[in-house]
Amino acid sequence: MNVLKPNQQATVYTLLERGTTQHQIARITGIDRKTVRSYQRRWLARDDRSANSPGVATGSEAVAAQTPPPRPPATTPVGAAAATSLCEPHRAFIEAQLRLKRNAVAIFQDLVDTHGFAGQYNSVKRFVAKLRRKEPEQFDRLSFMPGEEMQVDYGEGAPTLVPGSDKYRKPRLFVATLRYSRASFRCVVWKSGQQVWAELHERAFRHFGGCPQYVVLDNLKEGVLKPDLYEPELNPVYAATLKHYGVVADPARVRDPNRKGTVENAIGHTQATALKGKRFESIEAQNTFLANWERNWAAKRIHGTERRQVQAMFEEERPHLKALPLMGMQFFKQEQRTVCDDSCVRIEHSSYAARPAAIGSKVLVRIYASRIEIREFASGALLRIHAKAERPGTVVLPMQERVFNPSRETRHILRQAQAIGEQASRLCKLMFAIEGRVGQRKLWGIVGLTKHYPAQCVETACAQALAQGVYSYTHVKELTKRAFEEAATAMQAARSPEGGAPASAAAPNVPALTQQHSLIRQADEYADLFDLATTAAAAATASAEGGQS
Repeated sequence: MNVLKPNQQATVYTLLERGTTQHQIARITGIDRKTVRSYQRRWLARDDRSANSPGVATGSEAVAAQTPPPRPPATTPVGAAAATSLCEPHRAFIEAQLRLKRNAVAIFQDLVDTHGFAGQYNSVKRFVAKLRRKEPEQFDRLSFMPGEEMQVDYGEGAPTLVPGSDKYRKPRLFVATLRYSRASFRCVVWKSGQQVWAELHERAFRHFGGCPQYVVLDNLKEGVLKPDLYEPELNPVYAATLKHYGVVADPARVRDPNRKGTVENAIGHTQATALKGKRFESIEAQNTFLANWERNWAAKRIHGTERRQVQAMFEEERPHLKALPLMGMQFFKQEQRTVCDDSCVRIEHSSYAARPAAIGSKVLVRIYASRIEIREFASGALLRIHAKAERPGTVVLPMQERVFNPSRETRHILRQAQAIGEQASRLCKLMFAIEGRVGQRKLWGIVGLTKHYPAQCVETACAQALAQGVYSYTHVKELTKRAFEEAATAMQAARSPEGGAPASAAAPNVPALTQQHSLIRQADEYADLFDLATTAAAAATASAEGGQS
């Protein structure tokens, strides 16, 4: 009890003598109600002593002697009805408002405004408090089969020295508990994340020597990206880890920690018994201590509810756990990327081909230790797999998928020149060797001559240019045109009735052409074509000269 000053004591006694309630005294004087109650007991005990032993009254006692004794509390006569609250006629309205989650102040205001309520707010407050009393909530005891469920959660470990400093900080305490046997795996980490959360589950599975069917967790971001009562969205790394080990996640409902009460109790037991009042110089030292404590004490204890040893129940549960896979989980980091205009995605300063994903679309990228997986954004279907580049700036893009590349264009031109003939291929290679990539324009021009002249004429012109040492597209074009005209003249002379020199004699530099082939038409058809072209050209020339005059 707090000791009050004499003037405060006199004030309290005076108010008590006047019949003031404890609540009013506390409100007037600012003294705690518990202190007022203690002094009231003193005052009552002193009054009893004064009544039994006559004497001279002084101070507040004299005032009390002159003041008539307080009126005894009213008693309800036998058979009379108890006092009824003024709110009782409005019970239905008040209950309806409470179901709407309205408070006593709002209900009192509505009663005054719309129902003509004549009582005070305190009457409404007391009535509402009685209606709000609920029966204690009942919880069912859940029973599980061996190897059926494991519960996981985070707590706080003991203060640990932060590396590189002289400060102590509490790391995160991960606890995984098998629901049937209550055997637990405990580990502390400095930081948590998607991969750390999945790695801790993998370590727990290997600690128990097997996997349960289900794992129950709350809705922390490392495990659940989007909480939902029906279809919660799991973290992709966590989901892939559970799929690798054949375990199904069963997230608890939001704000429902009682669903995983076993691991909650395990965390509290660890903090209160093993780590209470301890400090560690490193995270490794704390993990070693937890492993020894679990083996020597926690596993050997008699469980309070089951009244059996935890280790004995775990040995009974161990054969029911699912076998571990031969290989551990290959962890990855999943990110979202946009396909650039070169049909690649940028990952860690390198470019990787993303086709058949369209340019500008979004894809999911899984970054493993030694490979890159590109998946469709909506369905997660696998599109491409690439070996991870060792050097930043690497472009992993096959040549056939590139839209344009100077070196690829050069090879394409040279292949077309080789299709024309040996001399054309030789001339184009020589011109590219002399002028480099800039000379590709001339190469395109030489290859493009085959669109207007026979390939044999282009090949003959290239042979003449090589012999003359003139490496020019314009010169090759003139030679090709001349060779074509000479070939046409020789063909006309060969089919004329007067006869004439053979084609080989008319054009000694032009090799003999193939005359008989399934793809070659008759010479008369070619002659008609040439005559038509000559007539059209002469008409165009005459028209142009007439316009100028």
